[in-house]
Amino acid sequence: MRYAEVIVDLSAEAVDRRFTYAIPEGMDLSPGMLVTVPFGPRTLDGFVIRLTDQCGLDPAKIKPVLRAARQEPVILPDLMALADWMHRRYLCNLVDALRLMIPAEMRGGRVREKTLRYAHLKLSPEEIPGFIEKNTRAKKQIEIVRRLTEGDIETPRLDAGPLKALVDKGIVEIVAHEARRTPLALADDARTADPVLMPGQARAVERLTAALSTGGRFLLHGVTGSGKTEVYIRLIREALRQGKTAVVLVPEIALTPQMVSWLHARFGADAAVLHSALSAGERFDEWRRIRSGAARVVIGARSAIFAPLRNIGCIIVDEEHESSYQSDRRPRYDARQIAWRRAADHNAVLVLGSATPSIDTYMRAMPGVRPENKLELIELRQRVKNRPLPEVELVDMRGEFERGNSSIFSGRLAQSLRECLDGGHQAMLFINRRGHSSFVSCRKCGYVVKCDQCDVSMTYHRAGEALRCHYCGRTMPPPKTCPSCGSVYIKYFGAGTQKVQEEVARLFPDARVARMDIDTTQGKDAHQRILDAFRRGDTNVLVGTQMIAKGLDFPNVTLVGVVAADMTLNLPDYRSVERTFQLITQVAGRAGRADVPGRVVVQTYDPEHYGIACAAAQDYRAFYTREAASRRLALYPPYTVLARVVFASREAQTARKAAREAEDALRRYLVETGQEAEALQCRACEAPIAFLRGEHRWQLFVKLYFKADVEAVTRRMEQIAEAAPEGTRGELEVNPVNMI
Repeated sequence: MRYAEVIVDLSAEAVDRRFTYAIPEGMDLSPGMLVTVPFGPRTLDGFVIRLTDQCGLDPAKIKPVLRAARQEPVILPDLMALADWMHRRYLCNLVDALRLMIPAEMRGGRVREKTLRYAHLKLSPEEIPGFIEKNTRAKKQIEIVRRLTEGDIETPRLDAGPLKALVDKGIVEIVAHEARRTPLALADDARTADPVLMPGQARAVERLTAALSTGGRFLLHGVTGSGKTEVYIRLIREALRQGKTAVVLVPEIALTPQMVSWLHARFGADAAVLHSALSAGERFDEWRRIRSGAARVVIGARSAIFAPLRNIGCIIVDEEHESSYQSDRRPRYDARQIAWRRAADHNAVLVLGSATPSIDTYMRAMPGVRPENKLELIELRQRVKNRPLPEVELVDMRGEFERGNSSIFSGRLAQSLRECLDGGHQAMLFINRRGHSSFVSCRKCGYVVKCDQCDVSMTYHRAGEALRCHYCGRTMPPPKTCPSCGSVYIKYFGAGTQKVQEEVARLFPDARVARMDIDTTQGKDAHQRILDAFRRGDTNVLVGTQMIAKGLDFPNVTLVGVVAADMTLNLPDYRSVERTFQLITQVAGRAGRADVPGRVVVQTYDPEHYGIACAAAQDYRAFYTREAASRRLALYPPYTVLARVVFASREAQTARKAAREAEDALRRYLVETGQEAEALQCRACEAPIAFLRGEHRWQLFVKLYFKADVEAVTRRMEQIAEAAPEGTRGELEVNPVNMI
């Protein structure tokens, strides 16, 4: 008797172990297969981890595997090993990692191959005249036979009655053909010729392609518009020529269609796309093309790093500085770390690319870094065709207010927008807040309308005339009178994308304005439709959040306006200055990417701040030097590790008690293991947003030196989180992407 060790598809600590099942005679199983097994009174999906001939249990009590979902493993051996590593690295259940390796809809058989019914002619060409002669009165049948001589036809396109008669006579048979569900981004068959490389690009390509035989890790730091994508393409082409495969990660789904179109135009059917905005069928069909080897280049957002590719030659992480590569739900993996791991497993080339690398990444390219953490720096210091970087002008909004201008737009931005439109060019306006107004307040008593499920103000959205909480999604109609004092003096404060769009339409009635934020991109392929319309010139002003701030390439954009540069500067997060610098630099880089020079107008109330001043000068080195020194002085990552366990409960007292007991437990552990001195901070406190989605939130916050046994400490914190008292949920976060 042979046995299969199976992890059942149930995310619970109590069942995070292998269960043994008998393999029925005639069933061929192998590790990585998705199977259905009995589990108590239920049947569950499960993943085969290992096969064995040995079993220490009573064979009579061992239940059999019921069936296999597919005839081949759905998880390749290297991805099985990766899931096991993630299980240990991210302190998650093994099944949580295994689930990431396949399209979610494959579990439970919720998606299958799409088949269409076709009519197929069984007659040979020599038999057709005889059939026509015998059936001269059956004109519709004859017409169908003649049409089928040119090939099979979908049954809905044929007259049902005559078709049935032909089937009954044995003249025609109905066959099933598999139909591929093709993502919109892959629908265009246009091909693009190779551009001439700049000297810097050529040197980068030479160095990267040389590493395909040995493997290597690189940081490609290039100014905006320097042609990093073309370097990626040449590297991928050489990898394919050597019989290898490639992965390209982009941070936003909004960027995926553009990157896909570029790579599809160069690699054709070799390119596949994977991201969460695809339909279940499209995602399944693309996954199958990759799994079969029909597609050898995978482009997608974070989850595309788990694509079932063999013999990977290169992994490219574009805009590597983006926080969206970090998963905000369990398992809280970082796609950049996974890329690093997969590249090492395949001896592949890893390329992290950005015009504004994260502080942590750039530091790895500096002297003195240990070899296992080292990145080789490749720089692209000039734009393609030696085009100049856009001219950036800082506008001090304090002076605008003193001159009586209370508008969203400074006089300089309004004038520049007018000149841009009159010249037949396009503009992008960036404000990193969606909605119409930031908050609604009473001018008499100061009352601010807040969400009753979260400790945050509600945002006014003019579309639908509603107040909406951007954390829990709760909506309510805006008040006519103040709920606190009854006053009718209700005022809408602040600005979001909707208000900016409205103001452009008011000031420039001839402008064709589009808006790109989470509210306008909910529908399928909505990102691509908005960007395609802008690329065609159907719209000439694009207002958006950070979705438009990086990676996009529109030759006719000559003006970028940063409406509120300070919006992210003073958030309670040690990365707020870094993110402000990155956003301004990146969005500024959208201007002047063709022959007409670009102009950028940055509106700010703090033009002297080094984060804004360095972004205006587009001087990354100066920013890195200043920010790294600030982090070292304050002992923030990458010089330390931050970790926290967030306790959430319906009762404030319960969450507070859980956090304080957790602090006591961790302090005891640090003393027992002799690591008390390595913990700079270990304290229980309220979370910055203390009430969220109807739950009160307290946290155990820890700051550790790297000399500490970080893995052991975080493992103990995970145990503390799992032991949270009844009515409380504990969640561990290590170097969380959001400190709020």
